Amino acid sequence: MSAQTADETLKEAAAMTPDEELHTPTPSLAEEPSARPVLAALVAYDGARFAGFAAQPGQLTVQGVLEDAFAVALRAPVRLAVAGRTDAGVHALGQVVSFEVPGEMPDPSVLRRSVNALIEGGVVVRDIVPARERFSARFDALSREYRYLIANADSPPLFTADVAWRVRKRLDVDAMQAASRSLIGENDFRSFCLSASAEGKRTFRRLDVIEFSREVHLGEECLVVRVVGNAFLHSMVRVIIGTLVEVGAGRRDESWVAEVLAAKTRSAAGPTAPAHGLTLWSVSYRPEVWLERAFRG
Repeated sequence: MSAQTADETLKEAAAMTPDEELHTPTPSLAEEPSARPVLAALVAYDGARFAGFAAQPGQLTVQGVLEDAFAVALRAPVRLAVAGRTDAGVHALGQVVSFEVPGEMPDPSVLRRSVNALIEGGVVVRDIVPARERFSARFDALSREYRYLIANADSPPLFTADVAWRVRKRLDVDAMQAASRSLIGENDFRSFCLSASAEGKRTFRRLDVIEFSREVHLGEECLVVRVVGNAFLHSMVRVIIGTLVEVGAGRRDESWVAEVLAAKTRSAAGPTAPAHGLTLWSVSYRPEVWLERAFRG
């Protein structure tokens, strides 16, 4: 293995996003250094329709749908690199994928329309832009932002039922915000991930933001939890949400979250929040990775 390839392998291990530790494929050509032109796509999808992002034999996955559509539109197979391998049921508004162009560079706008016409539903390619050579949607990501919606009103949700977790007890947002402060910064989040995925793995990650706001979506009140970090372990955001809800519901004290973090064992934390409330909202990159412009839409 070359020194450059070894370095990228270390970067991958240090930048695991949700479900990468359960569905880490053999490194593909899309993730290796290349002199071929690269395109990046901004993608949204309804996670309820899919068995997660990563391709799995016999399963309908976001990766499978996208790779099939791009292969038809470009008349050649492609292999996608992705910013975050989301789990079954998790949605995305700002997922980013990248791939080497197998041949001449197509018009990105024409390609976007062609791919969207080929996809039967559940996935939308919002934009496609040229990126610099060797760009990787995974390796070049600076941070990922997730948002979790909690339906916390007296009446059950109707229009947001498929994208928000209903919690009947009125949550103390101030207590949740105070408890979350112990998670900010670089920490060992072993207590906040799927136990099997943490065995023999580095579990330090950096969280930059956890903030709460009550918002109205389609006329229904939701508590929105915004979580931003450099990378995430398997189920990490959902375990953080489930743990903070325990505090907000009054079942645990604010100081308990710091104790959970220090315990470094999954059994110390709260429940895993349901997948359908979680959305990969956006991924950030350095401006210089884009050859012409950044994403729109």
